[in-house]
Amino acid sequence: MPKLSINEGPYRFFFYSDEGNEPPHVHVRRDKNVAKFWLDPVQLEKSGGFPNHEINSIRKIVEEHETLFLEEWHEFFNV
Repeated sequence: MPKLSINEGPYRFFFYSDEGNEPPHVHVRRDKNVAKFWLDPVQLEKSGGFPNHEINSIRKIVEEHETLFLEEWHEFFNV
């Protein structure tokens, strides 16, 4: 599970190494809560446990770091 270079507050951003056949995306975890965001464009794919107001905050973080997340995705998967 590659960790990304950005972690903000209580959120840990990562992707799974066996998901290269999906469009670029990131997973985010805080405690037992998880979410998955597509990156281009940034869009919530699914969420488990996060309340809506927190998803909105996480979306803003993903949008702020979208370029870096995409670079790390493409570098890891060699695409």
